[in-house]
Amino acid sequence: MNDQGILLERNPSPMKLEVMGVENWGIWKKEKSTFPWTYNQQETCYITRGRFIVTPEGGEPMEFRRGDLITFPEGMKCTWEIIEDVEKYYDFQ
Repeated sequence: MNDQGILLERNPSPMKLEVMGVENWGIWKKEKSTFPWTYNQQETCYITRGRFIVTPEGGEPMEFRRGDLITFPEGMKCTWEIIEDVEKYYDFQ
């Protein structure tokens, strides 16, 4: 976990993804863009395509890419900057 409360695991094992049921989660796609976002619930996502930077309000930017398993904390306000079109599985807790 970093100081913004974001959890990141790069290239988790296929077994871990299977146990988590990632393939049963929703799919979200977004083209290159920049936009503000607030997490009203904790979100766990697995990136299947693309590259992007998330900058938490008052925090440091973090870059994410294909193969990353990320958990964003509830209540986090941030800005998304999509560098390469993104596709991800996502699940709200």
